[in-house]
Amino acid sequence: MRRIILLDVDGTLVDYENNLPDSAVEAIRKARANGHKVYICTGRSKAEVYPPLWEIGLDGMIGGNGSYVESDGEVVMHQTLTLEQCTRAVDWLNSRGLAFYLESNSGLYASEGFEEGALAAVREYSARKGKEDACTMTVRDGYPEMIYDGELYRGDVNKISYVLGSYQDFLDTRERFDDLQNGTWGGRDATALWGDLGVKGITKAHAIDVLLAHLRADRADTIAFGDATVDVPMLEYCAFGVAMGNGSDDVKATADLIADDVEADGLAHAFERIGLV
Repeated sequence: MRRIILLDVDGTLVDYENNLPDSAVEAIRKARANGHKVYICTGRSKAEVYPPLWEIGLDGMIGGNGSYVESDGEVVMHQTLTLEQCTRAVDWLNSRGLAFYLESNSGLYASEGFEEGALAAVREYSARKGKEDACTMTVRDGYPEMIYDGELYRGDVNKISYVLGSYQDFLDTRERFDDLQNGTWGGRDATALWGDLGVKGITKAHAIDVLLAHLRADRADTIAFGDATVDVPMLEYCAFGVAMGNGSDDVKATADLIADDVEADGLAHAFERIGLV
């Protein structure tokens, strides 16, 4: 039976230092040779999907936490914030003194003062992911492709991520922007480090539904792999869900199988256990 495999990227396909295990590359190539289709399903926008990932050999991607769907080089869906929505959000975040960046397929665009305003969040997020040098990281280490001094009033934005000064910033932003999809990441509830704003109704699960319709494939054929809270709807939606060993407790509680850690060849071993290779 041909399977549709959906892979989160950070913490699933690559480790938290962006290292891509050779075992994962080999497993994906073998799975595709066996007739399965493999898509990354990530919060990253296309600008952050760098050549080493495409060189694995992928059938496509879901990006921006579900705002963008591409299959075999064809754009199946791309929903962005309107220019008016982006402008309102930029003005609001600036008025609250919150550092933020815009996520577009053309690049990542930083707010004024982003390097200073995001430093504590970048270091804390990296520390939570186990990076030994987290306390000395710079924002440019965390976001090497970030564009500074770029245009911030844009009509091509998939989503916006902003640093939380406190959880109240998220609550106030959610109330202010009920026409957008509001979320957090880098922790649950009050421990979250970042908030985000996206297109209303957009989730990884919705994007998978769009992809399946395009492929004329069945939900029963889907297998999802993830490690973070944002992946829970994807694992719940798909017929079979795999949580990485390094994943959060809520992902593991949702999963049908718990794999080894990403650094311990978890993806490859899970492919073997499920019978994909």
